[in-house]
Amino acid sequence: MKPVRASDIGSYLYCRRAWWYRLNGQESINQAEMAAGTDLHRKHGRRVLEAGLMRSLGFILLLAGCVLLTAFGLVSLLGN
Repeated sequence: MKPVRASDIGSYLYCRRAWWYRLNGQESINQAEMAAGTDLHRKHGRRVLEAGLMRSLGFILLLAGCVLLTAFGLVSLLGN
């Protein structure tokens, strides 16, 4: 017996007929649309990753700015 994967359950819940066709080895006739969807998901994934990296960079720069401001304030305060 073939093991049931989470993606199989998701496919079945999304469209039982498509799941059954795939189980029986029949190719989808929408290959171009499926390839375009895969490409779209890949591009979206890259954008999400880039946004996360930019957000992390922003927090790091904010923290660096706060540290520099505090250091400048302490130097000014102790220098007088």
